[in-house]
Amino acid sequence: MEQTRALNALEPFLALSKSANSPRAAADLVTQATSAQNTYVFAELLQTPNIQNLRQSQEYSSYLTLLEIFAWGTWADYKSNPSLPQLSQTQQQKLLLLSLLPLAHSHSTLTYEHLMTALSLPSTRALEELITTAIYSSLLTATLDPAHGIVNVTSISPLRDLAPGSLPTMQSTLFTWSQRCEDALSDLDKQMVAVKKAAVQRERERRRKDRGLEAAMAALEEKGSGKRGAGFGGEGQGDDAMEIDQEGVGRWVRNAKRGSGLAGLGGRRL
Repeated sequence: MEQTRALNALEPFLALSKSANSPRAAADLVTQATSAQNTYVFAELLQTPNIQNLRQSQEYSSYLTLLEIFAWGTWADYKSNPSLPQLSQTQQQKLLLLSLLPLAHSHSTLTYEHLMTALSLPSTRALEELITTAIYSSLLTATLDPAHGIVNVTSISPLRDLAPGSLPTMQSTLFTWSQRCEDALSDLDKQMVAVKKAAVQRERERRRKDRGLEAAMAALEEKGSGKRGAGFGGEGQGDDAMEIDQEGVGRWVRNAKRGSGLAGLGGRRL
């Protein structure tokens, strides 16, 4: 969204560059483009023939350098070159805003102290006003932490042009990032395998304990059944003995009665 708006803001200056045939006209066009609202990308303007012709002008070549700084440079780059044209208040504000973007890529540079030094700002209030302007211009998503002197940046708009020769560096950075992602994924895979292995081992251990517990309970039940069977057998043997004793007593009584009868008959004969 921000890129589309920035490109649309640059369109009128691309059209004007076709008629900026003199170095002075091309230099004026650079001043207008860098002062206009919402113009934050300048690569297409830099590539136009009339702007490139400024490189051949001894008097106005510094305007081409100035446009390059607005495209991919910083406030520090501008301050280090005293031969560059004097900036208006609007141009200075825009270059400071654009310089915030590369600074915000590193968390170590987001302290009030570092930002004030890098941007040559006189006070914390000036820094906070600049950050607030960047937020409302959709250049940054950030919050201010005055108590700790830190700017917390959560997102940065992709509104800076690539400097010549920066592509190999970017490719190297992307390759390093890709390698770190692959290493992280490999570590995650190893951790997942270890977690699954540990889960399988725990399940085997649980089943082994369950089987041991079931075997112990079965043994206890079998032992209890055996004791009850032994008790019933003793009672049966007692009943059998009692029946035998009763039969013996019955035979003795019957024999005694017979004996008594015979004794009585014998007495009457005598």
